[in-house]
Amino acid sequence: MPDSVLASHLVTSVAELESLYGVPVEASTVKEVDWITPHYRAYIEASPYCALATSGPEGLDCSPRGDRPGFVRIHDEKTLMLPDRRGNNRIDSLRNVVRDPRVALLFMIPGVGNTLRVNGRARLSVAPELLASFAVEDKAPRSVMAITVDSVYFQCARALVRSEVWDPARHVDPKSLPSAGQILAALSDDRVGGERYDREWPGRAAQTMW
Repeated sequence: MPDSVLASHLVTSVAELESLYGVPVEASTVKEVDWITPHYRAYIEASPYCALATSGPEGLDCSPRGDRPGFVRIHDEKTLMLPDRRGNNRIDSLRNVVRDPRVALLFMIPGVGNTLRVNGRARLSVAPELLASFAVEDKAPRSVMAITVDSVYFQCARALVRSEVWDPARHVDPKSLPSAGQILAALSDDRVGGERYDREWPGRAAQTMW
């Protein structure tokens, strides 16, 4: 599509958006609250995975967070605790949080169509007793994100139904896509990555999971 055609049909105001989409039905708004209800607690405690979105001076970041179901602890009806497990040490999300506390979480549960969205403000804690309480296999996280909940609501299942993401028949064979080692080798002129990286990664990940 030519850029000129795209530019001549841009939506540039909230009024245009509202005219295009109309008014949301009550079911779309009544579900949003500013505390963790018993129903929403059940979703969080069952979830082994969420996406964490943050914002900072360099821009936006969205990264995966996952562990055993219930890994995000409900401290009280207004507070969530998210441990920072082992990763690549880029700490993009954490860099953002110490400068801009606004965060968003999207919880997913395998086999379930509805997702759960949480918006709030985060702080990072390294209190020894808090870190120790999150230890897995005697390995504590380096920090814990304490999130004050501003809004929480479920997202209906349409996106997951359309994508058939939980249908095993739709799963993609990893061998049909470039591997991590291949991507790293291509982007680094073979300084890192390659077949050895792919071969050794499962063992390395198992030793550094927590």
